[in-house]
Amino acid sequence: MITVNTIDSTNFEVLVAGPTTTTTHRVTVTHLYHRKLTDNRVPPEALVEASFRFLLERESNTSILARFDLPIIERYFPEYEETIKKMLE
Repeated sequence: MITVNTIDSTNFEVLVAGPTTTTTHRVTVTHLYHRKLTDNRVPPEALVEASFRFLLERESNTSILARFDLPIIERYFPEYEETIKKMLE
């Protein structure tokens, strides 16, 4: 289960209830990056949640960084931007 809480317009706290452990993550999404990936069709919270679904398909919640800027996902998973755009269509 993924719960996204808005801290402010660019910062979010994400709680991920995994099979054995619940983890907390702090994620930053700039307005520019949100627009690049979603063309403002979905709210930033939806982008963050979809991004965590993407990550959890590839690694456990305990492997996800505790604090990061959303664009860093592309560094670890080069298919991220293309995949997330399709997920949010």
